[in-house]
Amino acid sequence: MTSRWQPGLPDVRLTPGRPFGIYVHVPFCATRCGYCDFNTYTPAELGGVDLDAWLVALQRELELAAARLGGPTVHTVFVGGGTPSVLGAQRLGAVLAAVRACFTLVPDAEVTTEANPESTSPQLFAALRSTGYTRISLGMQSVAPRVLATLDRAHSPGRALDAAREARAAGFDHVNLDLIYGTPGETDEELRCSVDAAVGTGVDHLSAYALTVENGTALARRVRSGELTVPDDDVLALRYELVDARLSAAGFHWYEVSNWCRPGGQCRHNLGYWDGGQWWGAGPGAHGYAGAIRWWNVKNPRTYAQLLAAGELPVAGFERLGAGELHTEDVLLGIRLRRGLALARLTEPERQRARVAIADGLLIAEGDRLVLTDRGRLLADAVVRSLLG
Repeated sequence: MTSRWQPGLPDVRLTPGRPFGIYVHVPFCATRCGYCDFNTYTPAELGGVDLDAWLVALQRELELAAARLGGPTVHTVFVGGGTPSVLGAQRLGAVLAAVRACFTLVPDAEVTTEANPESTSPQLFAALRSTGYTRISLGMQSVAPRVLATLDRAHSPGRALDAAREARAAGFDHVNLDLIYGTPGETDEELRCSVDAAVGTGVDHLSAYALTVENGTALARRVRSGELTVPDDDVLALRYELVDARLSAAGFHWYEVSNWCRPGGQCRHNLGYWDGGQWWGAGPGAHGYAGAIRWWNVKNPRTYAQLLAAGELPVAGFERLGAGELHTEDVLLGIRLRRGLALARLTEPERQRARVAIADGLLIAEGDRLVLTDRGRLLADAVVRSLLG
C-alpha cells in the first residue's frame, strides 16, 4: 500500500549500496520563460528576492538533513533551478561549502550547477571551478532567433555557445548543453544547425528534449488561442531521429533516451535518478527520495525560510511506495538507459510480453538485459506500458 500526501517526514533510512546525492533547488529567475512550469519566481512575483535569506535557510535544511540521515557520504551534488547562476560565484561557492560542512563528499564527487548563458561569464566559470564544481549544464535550447523568441528565452543565439567555450576554457572537462526540439515553427534546418553548433563547442554532453506544453504557462495560452501550432508526434519522432543521427555521427552515444555524451561524459547525478539512487532535495519545492519514501518541500521561498527558522524541516508531504509502485518505477526508469533493464527484474508474465516487444522490433536482448532499439526509443513509454501489462 502507498500512503500519499501525508504531512511531515517519517524516519528515512537509506538503502545500503546505492549512491546518495544532494540536489539543491534555486527557485529564482530574472524572467520567466513562456514554456516553464518549474517552481521558480521572478523578483516581481515575490515582491523582491533576498538571496542571502534563502542561503541561510538552505544551510539550515542541510544541517537538519544530515542529522536526520546520519551524515551519509555524498557521491554527487547538483544545483538546479530556476537559474542557479543568478546567485553569482560567491553564493554558489557558499552552497557547496554548506554541503561540505554537513556531509562528507567522496574524493571524486561530481558537483554540477545549471546556468543560464546570459548570467555567466569567464570570471564566473573560473571561480566555480576553483571552488570545486566539476560540471556545468547550460540551457541552450536553440540557435534560431525565432525559436528562442517563441520560448521567451533572454539570451542571444550565440551566447550559449560562447558560454560553453568559456566553461571549457576555465577547466571544466564536463559541460552539457540542453536543447529543445519541437518548438512551434521550428524547421528541420534550424534544429540541424542548433545540434551542429552545440557539437562545435567541444562539449562532452548534450541533452535534447521534446517541448512539452504545460498547462498554465504562457506558451499553453498561445497554443490554446490558435496563435501557435505544436508539431504532431510523427514530426517529433523525425526530429528526435535527426538529433540522434547528427550526434552519433559526431562521436556521441546515447546513454539515456534524451541524453548523449562522449566517452566518460555521463552525468552521474542524473544516472542516480534513473538507476535506483537516493538523494536529498533541498530548497523550495525540491523532492527527495530514500528507501521507499519520496517527499517534497513547500514551494514558496518565504514559507520555506519561516519553517526552517522555527527549526522544522520544510517538508510539505511524503509518500511511501509499495512493492508494486517500486517495481513500476524500476521498469519505467531502467528501460530508458542504454545499459538496459535486467531480465531478472521482470516477472515471468512481463518476460513473455518482452518477447513480443522483441519480435515487434522495440527491444533487443543483450545478454541478460533488455535494451531499446532505435524504434523502441521513439516509443519508450509505450514499451513500458506493454511490459507492465
